Amino acid sequence: MSFSRLRVIFPIGLFVALFLDGSLSNVFAGHLFSYPYASVLHLTLLWLVFAVFLDDHDALPVGIWATFVGLVFDWYYTGVFGVYMVGLPLIVYLCRQIKPWLDLNFLTLLMIYIINLTILEAFTYIWYTMGHVISSSLADFAVYTLGPTIAVNLAIFVILYYPMRRLYLSVI
Repeated sequence: MSFSRLRVIFPIGLFVALFLDGSLSNVFAGHLFSYPYASVLHLTLLWLVFAVFLDDHDALPVGIWATFVGLVFDWYYTGVFGVYMVGLPLIVYLCRQIKPWLDLNFLTLLMIYIINLTILEAFTYIWYTMGHVISSSLADFAVYTLGPTIAVNLAIFVILYYPMRRLYLSVI
């Protein structure tokens, strides 16, 4: 495998996204977490989804990085081990499975990202419910967490799509 600048840029961007997930959530906590609503930023997930779909040669070990960054995310942000360490590689695996079947464009990637957000948030909800970390109903989760999370991340996707796409395609 030949050396690619993407192999260097990808992990740096992944950890910047991980840092920004927490930092921006902290800075905008008053807007993102206004009772009863909670909007969870998923820049790390966005970076991983872009990596899977824009790496034409599947040369990046995205699944391994997703596991590692999920462990760091669990350790540093949630304190509940396994949620993101399992959830993020699961999303990478699902994306890799459907990638050959899709024609990559803005709307396709947008829908994939929304589906991945829903899967990851549902996975987190189920994990936390089974672990008795939360006790909200499915309806409350859908209205007060999933809906706002999708809305905020949808706006972030629209803003970052072209710069991130350009970055990925320029370093390949």
